[in-house]
Amino acid sequence: MSRDTAAANIPLEASLDEPLAVRRAVTDAAALAATMRAATTRAALAGRSVVLVGLMGAGKTTIGKRLATKLQLPFHDADAEIERAAGCSIAEMFERWGETAFRAGERRVIRRLLEGGPMVLATGGGAYMDPLTRALIRTRAVSVWLRCPLEVLAQRVAGRHHRPLLAGRDAREVLRELMAIRHPTYEKADLVIDCDNDTSEETTRAVLGALAARAAASHEASSEPPVPVHVPLRAHPYDILVGRGVLAQAGALLAPLLPQRRGMIVTDETVAALHLPTLQAALAAAGIECGTVVVPPGEATKSLRGFGTVTDALLAAGVERRCSVIALGGGVVGDLAGFAAASVLRGLPFVQIPTTLLSQVDSSVGGKTGINTVHGKNLLGAFHQPIAVLVDTAVLDTLPPRELRAGYAEIIKAGLIGDAALFEWCLHNGAAIVGADTAAGMQTTAALQAEAIRRACRFKADVVADDERETASNGGRALLNLGHTFAHALEAELLFDGRLLHGEAVAIGLGLALRLSAELGHCSPALAGQVVQHLEQLGMHARISTLSVSLGTALSAARLAAHMQRDKKLRDGRIGFVLLRQVADAFTSHDVDAETVQRLLVDEGCIT
Repeated sequence: MSRDTAAANIPLEASLDEPLAVRRAVTDAAALAATMRAATTRAALAGRSVVLVGLMGAGKTTIGKRLATKLQLPFHDADAEIERAAGCSIAEMFERWGETAFRAGERRVIRRLLEGGPMVLATGGGAYMDPLTRALIRTRAVSVWLRCPLEVLAQRVAGRHHRPLLAGRDAREVLRELMAIRHPTYEKADLVIDCDNDTSEETTRAVLGALAARAAASHEASSEPPVPVHVPLRAHPYDILVGRGVLAQAGALLAPLLPQRRGMIVTDETVAALHLPTLQAALAAAGIECGTVVVPPGEATKSLRGFGTVTDALLAAGVERRCSVIALGGGVVGDLAGFAAASVLRGLPFVQIPTTLLSQVDSSVGGKTGINTVHGKNLLGAFHQPIAVLVDTAVLDTLPPRELRAGYAEIIKAGLIGDAALFEWCLHNGAAIVGADTAAGMQTTAALQAEAIRRACRFKADVVADDERETASNGGRALLNLGHTFAHALEAELLFDGRLLHGEAVAIGLGLALRLSAELGHCSPALAGQVVQHLEQLGMHARISTLSVSLGTALSAARLAAHMQRDKKLRDGRIGFVLLRQVADAFTSHDVDAETVQRLLVDEGCIT
């Protein structure tokens, strides 16, 4: 699928009306993808070096230099380092001191090199035969055997008379003897790459791919079976699979579900650098062929322009109606890819793999997809249910605290709407979920995060099952919009420019919705104060006044109210709000007059 993949790897900046720009974009995207794969592979090595072993002529030095460049690691040739340390050639060392003394010196040099930090190291053909050297390599590096057939090696070493083992003998005969002796030991290497007559670039790519696959396999081996949360829709039921290491199991989990073993991954540049190689390796291992569309991160990508680029890339890749769109990323990627999947060929199968806490508990569940316009948030979109949602809790390890807090707002929101036990649980465990409880260990934090995701998803699944398309005349799925009327207005006022994440806007929206509920006499002011205090204790803005201080500018009540007038929940010209009587007793209302809303906003810190 090389042509299709190239056509699909088009970044958002490329204008599809300009063929030259597209060609450049494809080239740039391919280079970016290669760089990201190499960076992720280097990270997966976790400080270990890569040691190349094999017979003379296998290309260890040539491949090692290329590999080091791609991994952005230093390269060392053990033989060159030994000659530099001894002040003479290896042939002279063999002649003066013999092979036993040479191997001892070789071992000392390799130890010194490997103790100096991660690198790519090419070793002499006999180094890996020494048990002590082999044990040293095993503890500090990933060993890679470059296995070449006799004919290739004989051709490459022809004329290398400086090699001690070749002195005065036929190269083919020597190599045949060495193969019989050394190949059984070389087979103990961590990875084996068959080189044959491949070019050095092809062999380097093969080594990189094997390193990435080894990291993915290691991750999968240590992962746990996912826990399913069922979404019982009548027409399109599906499971949310929650667990640590789910990303590395994606191929095995999706293979029985995909209508065709072909897909297109939509992701953003940030997520691609962190998680795309793991997903690609998992899918490839299951025989699922995938191209990729990589877009810039951020809310600005969820636009008409971004939608056009993604849909054009899917069509350029020649997708068929059974080809699945796989969204790998946060809410922006999920909403954008989902809307594209709903639109291309009038509907493609869709998979959500959310990578932020916010998207794991909210946007990936329920089938709402869409993009923003200049008129407001999510005003263009469609209901398009996924065939599966894969939630890997391990990806939360890569999130900054700000992203965790943003996701937490949606979790406690679920408790406020209709799950009193979840709300109380959040009050006790919120600090650990967002990583703010220094007394909680990593294992405890991870377990609590997984539990929070499962509970929030289970609640939302039940709500969506009862009111899939938000058509209930009172309550139903619309209750999930608690705090969102205010939140969307804040995001629109700040032009979706990243200063305010969606979850952060929801946290402020929750505080405003509860204060509005109290102002109208529906709930006690104490409840509103309790929620605001809890969110602020976790390091979140829950008031417009503190947000204004953080932004360094005052927000206008009139402008926020104008944004609300363009909200999709408007009915007969009246703004819709979700209000609370008490925890787990929410209701929708279109009877709140605009003057009350503006007065509340001014009281909360807005200018008029």
